[in-house]
Amino acid sequence: MSNPQLADAANPTFGEFPPTPYEEWRKVVDKFLKGAPFEKRLVTKTYEEIDLQPMYRREDIENLPHLDSLPGFAPYLRGTAPLGYVAKYWDVAQELPYATPATFNEALRADLARGQNAINLVLDRPTLAGIDADQAEAEDVGKGGLSVSSVADLAQALAGVDFEATPIYIQASTSALTFTALLAALVEQQGQSLAKLRGCIGMDPLGQLARDGKLPRDLDGIYDVMAQLATWAKTHAPHLQTITVQGHPYHNGGASATQELAFALATAVDYLRAMQARGLSIDDTAPRIRFSLSVGTHFFMEIARLRAARLVWAKIVQAFGGNAEAQKMSLHTRTSAWNQTVYDPHVNLLRATTEAFSSAVGGCDSMHISPFDELLRVPDEFSRRIARNMHVVLREESHITRTVDPAGGSWFVENLTDSVGRKTWALFQEVEKQGGMAKALATDWPQSQIADTAAKRAANIAKRKDIFVGTNMYPNLKETRIEPAPVDAWAIQTERTAALKSYRASADTGPKQAALEQLTQGGTVVEAAIQAARAGATLGEIAQAARATAKAGPMINPIHAQRGAQAFEALRQAAETYIARIGQRPQVFLANMGPLIQHKARADFVTNFLGVGGFETIYPAGFNTPDEAADAVLASNAKAVVICSTDPTYPEIVPPLVQKLKKASPDLIVLLAGYPADHVEAFKAAGVDDFIHLAANCQALLSTLQKNMGVAQ
Repeated sequence: MSNPQLADAANPTFGEFPPTPYEEWRKVVDKFLKGAPFEKRLVTKTYEEIDLQPMYRREDIENLPHLDSLPGFAPYLRGTAPLGYVAKYWDVAQELPYATPATFNEALRADLARGQNAINLVLDRPTLAGIDADQAEAEDVGKGGLSVSSVADLAQALAGVDFEATPIYIQASTSALTFTALLAALVEQQGQSLAKLRGCIGMDPLGQLARDGKLPRDLDGIYDVMAQLATWAKTHAPHLQTITVQGHPYHNGGASATQELAFALATAVDYLRAMQARGLSIDDTAPRIRFSLSVGTHFFMEIARLRAARLVWAKIVQAFGGNAEAQKMSLHTRTSAWNQTVYDPHVNLLRATTEAFSSAVGGCDSMHISPFDELLRVPDEFSRRIARNMHVVLREESHITRTVDPAGGSWFVENLTDSVGRKTWALFQEVEKQGGMAKALATDWPQSQIADTAAKRAANIAKRKDIFVGTNMYPNLKETRIEPAPVDAWAIQTERTAALKSYRASADTGPKQAALEQLTQGGTVVEAAIQAARAGATLGEIAQAARATAKAGPMINPIHAQRGAQAFEALRQAAETYIARIGQRPQVFLANMGPLIQHKARADFVTNFLGVGGFETIYPAGFNTPDEAADAVLASNAKAVVICSTDPTYPEIVPPLVQKLKKASPDLIVLLAGYPADHVEAFKAAGVDDFIHLAANCQALLSTLQKNMGVAQ
């Protein structure tokens, strides 16, 4: 017979172990901190002005609203589908930044056969501006995206694609009308059904305004077109979304997670109001909107933000009177461009992996994962494959798709989701007080908010509180650089011009001109634009006709796109230019004093610190006396030296060593490893120029060192 007592002992319950009170834990932690303040050492301050605690408890989620909500039910914090990814995965919607229709199609067909299941069409600047390739500046044609000027171009780019089975997402911005016309004409031409077309041809004029600082026409006129596109789609292409809200301009300017989300939501509300003013209901408009957000490397913050995004959007649409279906957010994500680096670019793989994981756990509907070489060149087949396979690994090997809302219930994530939602709502309300996003942009308020955050980021990056592996920390000076493939802009434009010339020659001028004249008269502009595309009008001709009576567009101060690592990349580039000019790396001598145990820790730290700026260190064994070290420094002909030892030994070592060095070579730059606070002024008086230590402004110090050594010109 079994023994019940033994059975209970083999299967203990949590109730048998009394919980440790929080106060008892704090006492132990405070003891370990030895007087250092708990809030300073263990509470993390974020750019979102949220304090992250070192530990979360059940008490941290008590009384949180919506905690008992279920996936697939309003307010959709836990996802818009009851079964989440268990029933349907996110769309693999990789951007393919190829310049010409032929090269784009080659990459697209290859990738659709190997895991991609949605088309994510990024257009070059001339196409977005409604300018034909032969009328644009040569260096702009195909730069950063696909050049499309006609139905024939689009047919070539999308050859072999089943539009009824493959969703297509087009970042069309203010060219949405012309692009809808080209695509609708192509779908009809190929005998496929517009009614089965899925995806989004997205207008986002305020996103374009924030990024570029200008629009090609007046905002009211753009909103008129937006309303007509939404109305047309409801009747002819009910599964096609027509409005995109992109957070990328704000993210790439250095915004916090809550700033990007708040400004995206405020933008969407401007669009809702503009559509209501033109007769569309909230239930007609909200489902036509697709949000597109950048996801950074703060893993839990990004998960919380995507969950909060659905919650806040549902509340906004509900306030407008929208039904439960209209409250569902359609959410695309892309891994961060702001976080990517030129140096040690394979680390971009790792960054993109954590960002993609956040996106999936947070519940995106579609996702682009940046290839690791995206900054350096048009991604090749290998880098595209690795990026695609990240989707596959997350889907097939991580098992997150077997659980609905895998982060749900986590005390940390639920608390953080609530905090992100509240911070986002507060920022959103500030924009509302100013009359909405368009008016706020006109007064520079979002720009100034983002600039403040970007400045805080820059300061932390400069001091290496925020780390870019391989760039401002742990540099690999022996890396083999990926050289970008040369781009022949003139050849690309010549090819595109020839294609356009042939296309124009094949068009029947009479019907085309009649269709364009009809378009200039206004009325049902979508049908008129489609008719012009059917008749052989080019993208530029359609855009010009549609804007024939348009007023001038607004102009604002744009949000400057940047990357976090750029300042440090400039240091490395200066060092590489120096190598090309001189024939060797700029060198700094390490005056290591005493035995290995005395100098190694600081000598290694200094080597890493200087390597960030492209400097090479001369790393000798330890010297026994200041005279011995001084002789070696002077014999090396190095332009700078760093004294490496311990704080207790410095008072005896530094003054005689520095004095001998400066007397023999007054221009020699003398640095000290560490920051012995009680002796700093005395050491400066002895001739020490600066100090290398954990709290130093690495970027500023290295920039000064490069200038003083003649590395930077």
